[in-house]
Amino acid sequence: MSEGILLIISGPSGVGKGTVCRYLISMREDLKLSVSTTTRAPRPTEREGMEYYFTTLPGFKEMIEQGSFLEWAVVHGDYYGTGLKEAQNSLASGEDLILEIDVQGAVQVMEKLPEAISIFLAPPSLEALEERILGRGTESTENINGRLATARQEMDSYYLYDYIVVNDQVDNAAELISAIIDAEKCRVSRGARPPGWGGESK
Repeated sequence: MSEGILLIISGPSGVGKGTVCRYLISMREDLKLSVSTTTRAPRPTEREGMEYYFTTLPGFKEMIEQGSFLEWAVVHGDYYGTGLKEAQNSLASGEDLILEIDVQGAVQVMEKLPEAISIFLAPPSLEALEERILGRGTESTENINGRLATARQEMDSYYLYDYIVVNDQVDNAAELISAIIDAEKCRVSRGARPPGWGGESK
């Protein structure tokens, strides 16, 4: 059984990473979304084990000490991390795994696992990004200003990624990412070979 593909979908806060990932998973049965752990308080629509695993700051720090994370980062004062064992088990079983993570975490994963496919999800414009962040209506003015400042900085990191996809419309962005996955599965370096080919490549 060939190992699964690790797909990093990253980008600035408010760009719509979660929405695009959910749409992508509805399109493809071969994808699994990695559930991150966070110290952030859950939003009204979020459920434990679905969008995130929610924990306390002391609990998160203990997990760091135990080496439980593939990557972790502090974003706007809250801690976020990707479980190492969950990722390893999914990939080893042949599942294709999506990491929906911020730019800090994406850089860590790219350094540790250069074979991962990294996609930077970009907004149509900075103005559109500001509208999305303001439109959430779930955070204080101070938090919103912090997110906007960080988002502008994160936009400068796009060149670190393998691909850039503009999230102008969710379905368009998801279809582009799906096409990238299909293309990556055809790479000879990933073990792709002609149908029925049983021997080693020459």
